[in-house]
Amino acid sequence: MVQKYGPHLCILLGGACWGLLGLFNRSLLAGALVPRDVALIRNFGGLLALLAILLLFDRSALKINWRHLPWFLGTGIVSVLLFTLLYFSCQQQCSLAVAAVLLYTAPTFVVLTSAVLWKEPVTRRKLAALAAAFLGCSFVSGVWSGDVTVTVQGLLLGLGSGFFYAMYSIFGRYALAHYQPMTVTFYTFVFAGLGSLLVSDPRRPAAALTADSRLIWPALGLVVVSTVLPYILYTRGLARVESGKAAILASVEPVVAALAGVLAFGEPMNVWVVLGLGCIVVSVYILR
Repeated sequence: MVQKYGPHLCILLGGACWGLLGLFNRSLLAGALVPRDVALIRNFGGLLALLAILLLFDRSALKINWRHLPWFLGTGIVSVLLFTLLYFSCQQQCSLAVAAVLLYTAPTFVVLTSAVLWKEPVTRRKLAALAAAFLGCSFVSGVWSGDVTVTVQGLLLGLGSGFFYAMYSIFGRYALAHYQPMTVTFYTFVFAGLGSLLVSDPRRPAAALTADSRLIWPALGLVVVSTVLPYILYTRGLARVESGKAAILASVEPVVAALAGVLAFGEPMNVWVVLGLGCIVVSVYILR
């Protein structure tokens, strides 16, 4: 039972950890930081944390064949960094609901790309789970319950964020054919972390954290709980689950984010959140 469903559980737990990101993001953004600063803290902090873990417990995981660097450029720059930048930009152009729904076009990109590259079957069950997961994400985002704002540029940015988000499952699968999950996760953040230094001035978040020590805890939570842990869990699950299924299972993220908002910030639990939760549960059950 554990051997069969363990990888699925890793992916679900990884998605749940990603769903907690808003708990830490809100505190950091309220502390005079901008999205690029938060992305730098997340990506470069993730790099440092993973490096410390591997130096202490498994230095062998640091060894790679340099000919495989393009795969890690794919997971780190193409996926993690570009997805973050495009998603934050989309939020500036469109309503948050629209940005969230466009981001969760990612499982569709994964399913279609996996079918072309690895001949993963596009079954009725997988399509049904995909539809249920996307519908659930749209319910949770609130796109059906109020006014939304959309621009052409925002639409393209949102679709781009979904595409780049999906690419982690694609590049990651190539890398996992040769390396253990910890190696893939670490080198992903080597490139995501160093790339973040090129788009944000590290002096700004450093000054903010120094000036207000209360920001250190949400920064640590962002790095450990919503970056390092979920990427390790998701990558471990991806090593043994079809890319398309993994992407659909990770759609539990927005549901956890909505529940976290209810419990931590007193946001209302409305019928749309409940419907979204039900749809995500259905999608997971279909893929059992």
